[in-house]
Amino acid sequence: MALSHVNQHGEANMVDVSAKAVTTREAIAEGELHLSADALAQVKNNSAAKGDVLAVARIAGIQGAKQCANLIPLCHPLALSKVDIQFTVDEENQRIITRCRCKLNGRTGVEMEALTGVNVALLTLFDMCKAVDPAMVISNVRVLEKQGGKTGHWSRDEG
Repeated sequence: MALSHVNQHGEANMVDVSAKAVTTREAIAEGELHLSADALAQVKNNSAAKGDVLAVARIAGIQGAKQCANLIPLCHPLALSKVDIQFTVDEENQRIITRCRCKLNGRTGVEMEALTGVNVALLTLFDMCKAVDPAMVISNVRVLEKQGGKTGHWSRDEG
């Protein structure tokens, strides 16, 4: 299969999606922030000096997903109908699992928007906690699931 964002001359190319059918499209992306027990406790107890870390990161993730086309040059500007950011505080493994779900009715998928949303939320968590733990690590950012369009449903668990 050829790369869709490269034309026959090897040049960058924004794909023409005008002939594609409008379908409901959805994607879920996830990533993790590994942090110290102290930083995690401050997030969980809402006692961080910068305020409600999860609330700010949620809004940032939503904004990030909506700004995807401004950040990734060949992405189409999309009118997202839903962006949902969820956090799971995993004390045992000292991490915050961040998940972004994006949805729309359109002609192209929303994987890049979900990935952008999760990354911006993770970066915001990092920014808000860096004074307590500058050694945090962002990892395992990936698409978990997508659906819609001619390829239908795809899930990481199903390959």
